[in-house]
Amino acid sequence: MKIYIDGQFYDKENAKISVFDHGLLYGDGVFEGIRFYNGRVFRLEEHVRRLFDSAKAICLDVGLTQDEISAAVVETIRQNELRDGYVRLVVTRGCGDLGLNPSLCPKATVFIIASKITLYSPDKYENGLHVVTCATRRIAHGALSPMVKSLNYLNNVMAKIEAQQAGAGEGLMLNEQGYVAECTGDNVFIVKNGEIFTPPISSGALAGVTRAVVLEMADELGLRVLQPEMTRYDIYTADECFLTGTAAEVIPVVRLDNRVIGDGLPGAVTRRLIGRFHELTAATGVTIY
Repeated sequence: MKIYIDGQFYDKENAKISVFDHGLLYGDGVFEGIRFYNGRVFRLEEHVRRLFDSAKAICLDVGLTQDEISAAVVETIRQNELRDGYVRLVVTRGCGDLGLNPSLCPKATVFIIASKITLYSPDKYENGLHVVTCATRRIAHGALSPMVKSLNYLNNVMAKIEAQQAGAGEGLMLNEQGYVAECTGDNVFIVKNGEIFTPPISSGALAGVTRAVVLEMADELGLRVLQPEMTRYDIYTADECFLTGTAAEVIPVVRLDNRVIGDGLPGAVTRRLIGRFHELTAATGVTIY
């Protein structure tokens, strides 16, 4: 495995960053997860643009242009001779001292890993996930904007632990007002009476790239999408439910808090969207080779 660090490629065993890097010490940095399929990087431009938006929001100078970052992502995949897989693109504040002061970090650290990922087993895509509501709430906009895809994911990690301890595949996170925000790593959608609903970004959801793809696919298929504030009641009484994320792709949900959603099986609209999503990932994106 070859890993990109600040313009150079290293074997996995020699790919190291300093223990004084503020990404490690304070979670001070941003990242993106990116998928590539059939020799094409899916939605690369959107991912890189979001990375730079996250960096700008936390006053982090990436030190490279968006085109340079995109080229580095593609080259990292080439170096590993992969055609299908997952990229983790990370930008940290860089090396500094043991204080919080970001101005003492003269240069950002950029590293890129290209590998494989399997978030859920195949049977979950066929039969659907069981989800539970987590007591851990989504971080509020007034603390840290959920739009920033930062390296500090402890909020999501704690919610994920709750879901695992409950024996569920995922955990649903609410905001401080009790409205649905997102799952620990995925956006949430429901289908009711032939229409699609998903929480607005203002409720605490990340502006997911796959979420945006679903909005595009729904429009293409003539399905109306609404983005109201949602509660668990809306999910309990939905006809269908599914999650979206770069690693998760589009995956059905059939239970929330042991309540069966719809008829307890992945629904027709969800299956249509999954099929169309696979068509897009197989045939579109930035060519690698």
